[in-house]
Amino acid sequence: MAFKIILLGYMGSGKSTVSKELAKKLQVSSIDLDDEIENFEKSTIPQIFDSKGAIYFRKLEKTVLDKIIERDDSFVLSLGGGTPCYFNNMKFLNNREEVLTIYLDVNISTLIKRLKDEVEHRPILNNINSAQELTEFIGKHLFERRPFYNQAKERIQIVDESTEQIIEKIIPLLF
Repeated sequence: MAFKIILLGYMGSGKSTVSKELAKKLQVSSIDLDDEIENFEKSTIPQIFDSKGAIYFRKLEKTVLDKIIERDDSFVLSLGGGTPCYFNNMKFLNNREEVLTIYLDVNISTLIKRLKDEVEHRPILNNINSAQELTEFIGKHLFERRPFYNQAKERIQIVDESTEQIIEKIIPLLF
């Protein structure tokens, strides 16, 4: 049976980077949900939000997620930061025997360090104008999202570990 490893967590938690390296190590495909949505819609995530709105995006995200999970091959999938919070996505994923959901749990100070220089590249952070606003935004967002993230079958605490160190924490969970 194919196995499907799903990485989830807040933006800046390293889902995409870890997904690519973990997939290489396991010799399976690496899939980024945001990339798949953009390919499906032939538009960027910010353009989809701007032109069609958040509700349209979340419905599209669910459609693309469902199609990916139905694939017959093994893969590592990185979700968007908000994906676990909508349409019972966590229940859908966790009810599948071949799926292992892993929450990359990064503390707020590490997230701030990673995201402070990316504000202009992250549409959800466009209106953030100071380090204090960024700290408050991330803290509030994490408070809202953690109940969904904590539904993952496994959780990896991350502070300053390298991608390789994170993968070394994940590998024992797989076998």
